[in-house]
Amino acid sequence: MKHLLFFVTLGLVAFACNKTDKKPIPLMKVNYPETKTIDHTDNYFDSIVPDPYRWLEDDRSMETGEWVKSQNEVSFDYLNKIPFRGAIRERLAKLWDYEKYSAPFKEGDYTYFYKNDGLQNQYVLYRQKGENTPEVFLNPNDFSTDGTTSLAGIDFSVDGSKSAYQVSEGGSDWRKVIVLDATSKKTLEDTLTDVKFSGLAWKGSEGFYYSSYDKPNEGSALSGKTQYHKLFYHKLGTPQSADLLVFGGEKTPRRYIGAFVTEDQQYLVITAAVSTSGNELYIKSLKNSNAPIVEVIDNFEKEHQVVHSEGDWLFIYTTLNAPNGRLVKVKVSNPAPENWTDVISERKQPLSISTGGGYFFASYLKDALSLVEQVDLNGKVVRTISLPGKGTASGFSGKWEDPVLYFTFTSYTQPATIYSLDVKTGKSSIYKESKVDFNPADFESKQVFYQSKDGTKVPLIITYKKGLVLSGKNPTLLYGYGGFNISLTPGFSTSNIVWMENGGVYAVANLRGGGEYGEDWHVQGTKLKKQNVFDDFIAAAEYLIKEKYTTKEYLAISGGSNGGLLVGAAMTQRPDLFKVALPAVGVLDMLRYHQFTAGAGWAFDYGTAQDSPEMFNYLKGYSPYHNLKEGVTYPATLVTTADHDDRVVPAHSFKFAARLQKAHKGDSPVLIRIETNAGHGAGKPTAKIIDEQADKWAFTFYNMNVPVKYLKK
Repeated sequence: MKHLLFFVTLGLVAFACNKTDKKPIPLMKVNYPETKTIDHTDNYFDSIVPDPYRWLEDDRSMETGEWVKSQNEVSFDYLNKIPFRGAIRERLAKLWDYEKYSAPFKEGDYTYFYKNDGLQNQYVLYRQKGENTPEVFLNPNDFSTDGTTSLAGIDFSVDGSKSAYQVSEGGSDWRKVIVLDATSKKTLEDTLTDVKFSGLAWKGSEGFYYSSYDKPNEGSALSGKTQYHKLFYHKLGTPQSADLLVFGGEKTPRRYIGAFVTEDQQYLVITAAVSTSGNELYIKSLKNSNAPIVEVIDNFEKEHQVVHSEGDWLFIYTTLNAPNGRLVKVKVSNPAPENWTDVISERKQPLSISTGGGYFFASYLKDALSLVEQVDLNGKVVRTISLPGKGTASGFSGKWEDPVLYFTFTSYTQPATIYSLDVKTGKSSIYKESKVDFNPADFESKQVFYQSKDGTKVPLIITYKKGLVLSGKNPTLLYGYGGFNISLTPGFSTSNIVWMENGGVYAVANLRGGGEYGEDWHVQGTKLKKQNVFDDFIAAAEYLIKEKYTTKEYLAISGGSNGGLLVGAAMTQRPDLFKVALPAVGVLDMLRYHQFTAGAGWAFDYGTAQDSPEMFNYLKGYSPYHNLKEGVTYPATLVTTADHDDRVVPAHSFKFAARLQKAHKGDSPVLIRIETNAGHGAGKPTAKIIDEQADKWAFTFYNMNVPVKYLKK
């Protein structure tokens, strides 16, 4: 059932022909909506920069709304005509339709866990007392008729008697908080509103700490700048207007503020930051309501987080004098860094810490793969946790007294499996095994290392169906991120089954800018070194071609958020190298990203156009929106974004798509797919996820002219 793509003279009409039924399906050449331009310029250090699509930044205007509608009409008209799009969606829905569980966690007398029966839009939170039948505690599928309102987090009081949960509407980062009596499940008081980027840290069962910003005015509620975070204390039974400002505001303006109450309820820990990297650290005793907030770290240069307290001792994870991280301890009475002593010293591999069962669990990344050690309070390694293979192990957290903890193991060929761990014996056993329709024995995954432009060795994990022939004609998707100290570790994707069972190669590059090799690796991909990230990604593509996994005609690139920037930069710098580009919710206007929502907090990684002439010129030199050139043939491109994305505002994608459509000279489509009533990604309902993934795969296969085996006869 091979599909052939034929172009008639001048490329005005294309036909997808199914050899089985021999019915050609005409696909009209894309006629893009006319997008107006305006005469707008900005002055950066006496350099004039045109911004002809500035009007699309007003994502609440009627004019922008009409543009969104017209673009979606064109995009979905194109996608609807792909002959195997429906079959791919059916296959994805079938693959998704199995029971899925989270690891359980204990609160009070109950054990809680999340479960999805298969195609439910949102996971349901259940609870179980002893051996009794589990009951529904919260069902987010009842929050809205279309599944677009989600449960965005829940926190319980220390005795488990009360809970507060967050609700996100349409994927927005702005949340509501609802407080329940956890025993009766009855709502206790009025809903808190306009909470953003916040955990909920309970003080006893009387109240909790939370963080938020002053909400922008109604006209810019989604895209308006959120500059200063504030930490509040909410006492149950009082109105939100009476909540006490604990930290932040005019006296201590900070962009990000977090709160954590130690498990023994003795201390409030406050972290404060002006960017996504590095934070101040404060502590306040909760034994005395008049106790002062004590400063532990007075700068934003390194990462610091209290992970446990034991009597008069604090245990702190820090990157101070340890770029890869270490665990230290110090007396609460004198917590300054000069008094810190190592519990777990720094290694060559980056460290993260979790706690539970009376132990620390030190998780290391060795070439992006997990290594986990169980460590006691004195820093003695009790054991190395036996893992089922090479992949990603996560979890290992719970109450300090829990005798059993849980962890999840996954890889690109291993569906996520939940294990229970007896902390005394170190023995683990399968708790819940994935029932997805996938046989790991039919696929293989291998890690290779390639050289980037400057000679740096970069890891690349390549996954595919066994029996792959290195013919240079395998459809290949290269995925990357490369930023914010975030590590891409192996993880199973149900969606990727569709790609690989149709002969696709899935490749993930661990680029600089990420955290795979610690803070030094991160810094090598920031500010005036950001080009390293794009060079690493382009070198990965060249490696895949050199080793005959694929050729340019069968190579797609994909990434979201900062990864959307990556795709945008790669396709504008090397449009000749890729057949398909899939930038999702991307940061694409690097001169103005910091003017929206909390974007200014990304300056540690990016720098801003106002910093200096050098920084302005560097950003302008790679900003995807500013580097589209008229008359260039770009890859077939499907830009994806959402109208409620208040993390990376959709204006980035709107402006990029509009300019791309005007600049592109080839016949390959350059489309934008704009999801409605959705945000940056968190909380997106299953139905929308399946639709989006089906469109991504259909668009990619079709533009590579690759036959898809699901095509109906």
